[in-house]
Amino acid sequence: MQPVLDISACLPKSAYDYGNRSSGEAHGVVLTKSHVVELILDLVGYTPDRDLTLLRLFEPACGKGIFVLHALRRLLASAKRHGSGKILAGCLATMDIDPAQVDETRALLRAELLTHGMAPEQAEALVMEWVRGGDFLLESQPLRYDVIVGNPPYVRIEQLSPDLLAEYRGRFHSLRDRADLYVAFIERALELLTAEGRLSFICSDRWINNRYGAALRKLITTGYQVTAFVDLHNASPFDSEVIAYPSIFVLHRGPSTAPVPVYALKTASPMECDVIAESAKTGTPPPEDSGVTRADYAAWFQGDEPWVLNTPDHLAFLRELETRFLPLEATAKVGIGVATGNDQVYIVDRAVDVEADRLVPLVMREDIHCGTIRDAHRRIINPFKADGTLVNLAAHPRLAAYFKQHEESIRRRHVAQKNPQAWFRTIDRVYPDLVTRPKLLIPDIAGANEVACDEGHFHPHHNLYFVTSEQWDLQVLGALLSSRVALFFVWSYAVKMRGGYLRFQAQYLRRIRLPSPASIAPDLA
Repeated sequence: MQPVLDISACLPKSAYDYGNRSSGEAHGVVLTKSHVVELILDLVGYTPDRDLTLLRLFEPACGKGIFVLHALRRLLASAKRHGSGKILAGCLATMDIDPAQVDETRALLRAELLTHGMAPEQAEALVMEWVRGGDFLLESQPLRYDVIVGNPPYVRIEQLSPDLLAEYRGRFHSLRDRADLYVAFIERALELLTAEGRLSFICSDRWINNRYGAALRKLITTGYQVTAFVDLHNASPFDSEVIAYPSIFVLHRGPSTAPVPVYALKTASPMECDVIAESAKTGTPPPEDSGVTRADYAAWFQGDEPWVLNTPDHLAFLRELETRFLPLEATAKVGIGVATGNDQVYIVDRAVDVEADRLVPLVMREDIHCGTIRDAHRRIINPFKADGTLVNLAAHPRLAAYFKQHEESIRRRHVAQKNPQAWFRTIDRVYPDLVTRPKLLIPDIAGANEVACDEGHFHPHHNLYFVTSEQWDLQVLGALLSSRVALFFVWSYAVKMRGGYLRFQAQYLRRIRLPSPASIAPDLA
């Protein structure tokens, strides 16, 4: 048996009560709207026309209990329809890491049972069996479940203690890179499905395209099948406004055997949810005026490749381009600028009282406009020597005095607490030789691909990606990366943010395909 950690000691308060919590709410519980919960139950076939007393439903993080409450109502309706003598014990199960959420969910279910005329003693026995405390990712689960639903917690791994994170990583193959905790929830929930079991979660869909989701995508495509996917980017599925870029997905065991419907909603209204439920049940397309679109994917994605979910025609065109042209990194390199952990201390005016050899010219996102770079006379303090080791502060008394002045805020950074001996280092290493190297600069968040050419004057900040190449004329490469074709690649793979913005991260830029430099005629160049 694997050891169980003392979670309350390992997990910071902001992440402790993580049931049904989305990334937009750092200290609370985000409730999924009731009609969205009903849609999820419809999509997994948990409907009262079936004898639900023959199924086991599980929710791994109950939060306020909204999912299990609606499941209970369907279970009671089904039991009444199929015979009042059916046993309810064992039909439902849920848990939460927060004792307060456990108590609240028990009270909610208890009240529902009493409303239906159940004796208080029987109701109490059921809710105590159905709802328990514990960490879903660490607690042993002796049973398998026919239906698993919910809104798993969105917790950045940076919020977890090193010991707890190491324990999670040791147990869950998919929790790699900077994966959010909901990735581990999906992996663990899949393990608990019966042979015919179905899982449906509503959560952020960044994992379907991001690098950190590769292991989870491979797990799903090799052992499970996607039976439906619902895009909620432009909709409002939660009771409070959060920036979570959510989706609903339905999975179950076995290889894919039929086209997969991919829906998109405008508002996630009750009517739109009803339209999806009917479309999924009958296989018919939604009415044109319903606000719901449906695209059927005849074949799903393979291995760990990103799930590009726009339209099948769009995907076919993307694949054609990818077979004809070279990836950007075949002829260029993509990097990201420097992160400090405390820009207010490390980014300074050139007149700061620090040794001149410790100051490196810096360009930031706000210094780039319409493809041109404005020199704001910023400098970044470089605490590294040329070999990558930290400078001796005794040999730089002015730098030492500056760091001493700001020591308290510098030491509060995670990178300083992790390595107290190197407390004054920046998160990333500063490379002075990068300043003089010609490069293209691309802002991380933008409405379109905005590319600026730095002939060799600045070190980029971490909100800028840079492209260097020994094979390309950078002006020609910059023109190609500014094109609508390059934008098409990024738009296909990148996270779509509200307001029409895209993330131009390295993992997406590397997916841009280009002709070889030698194939471009001089007059065209």
